Amino acid sequence: MEHKILLLEDDISLIDGLVYSLDKNGYSVDVAQTVRQAYESLHKETYSLLLLDMTLPDGNGMDVCSFVRKQGNQVPIIFLTAMDEEVNVIRGLDSGADDYITKPFKLGELCSRIRALLRRSGFCEERGMKLLSSGTLSIDLLGGRAVFNNQPLELTSAEYRLLCLLVRNAGQTVLRSTILDLLWDGNGNFVDDNTLSVYIRRLREKMEDDPSNPRHLLTVRGFGYTWRA
Repeated sequence: MEHKILLLEDDISLIDGLVYSLDKNGYSVDVAQTVRQAYESLHKETYSLLLLDMTLPDGNGMDVCSFVRKQGNQVPIIFLTAMDEEVNVIRGLDSGADDYITKPFKLGELCSRIRALLRRSGFCEERGMKLLSSGTLSIDLLGGRAVFNNQPLELTSAEYRLLCLLVRNAGQTVLRSTILDLLWDGNGNFVDDNTLSVYIRRLREKMEDDPSNPRHLLTVRGFGYTWRA
């Protein structure tokens, strides 16, 4: 499966280097130099990942990030930021982005982060699958959307990744350590064991009639969790 990336950046010299490097790493890249062009591309194409500059001639990357998340699209998003913009990055991450990298950055590091995000999002694991379904739950893998009992689920990026992992292994116990390793690369920088418990609780609140007595997202004490249709 070829991964298509949308690059929102207005620095021509940086665009050339990024496109060349991403192409060498097997990615197809569409370039937008304004927020308006980014919106036009998003209406026409489905992307595996978005690379968004913070400051553009007609807006900023946070506008695009917020737009994408409001559509229910959980596509991985990385912000490209200048060193003096890190305060704005906090707002950017709150708007739904998954990661950021500060300019100037090494292209190898950026590609490594892209691979990690694609792996955690499930794009690298589905081998062309477009839909996951279990009972009344349906997950559109390309669009990054989930519907349960005919109602769209409003999920954060982490909740979406967690749900996909559990549904792909429906009926099997997924160890807590496995979840942490597969979803967050096992490097300890993204989430800890307590945070995983929080994500599980939030999913139950959104999907279970009685979150205290779940019927679908079950705890296997001492081991992990399992999804039951």
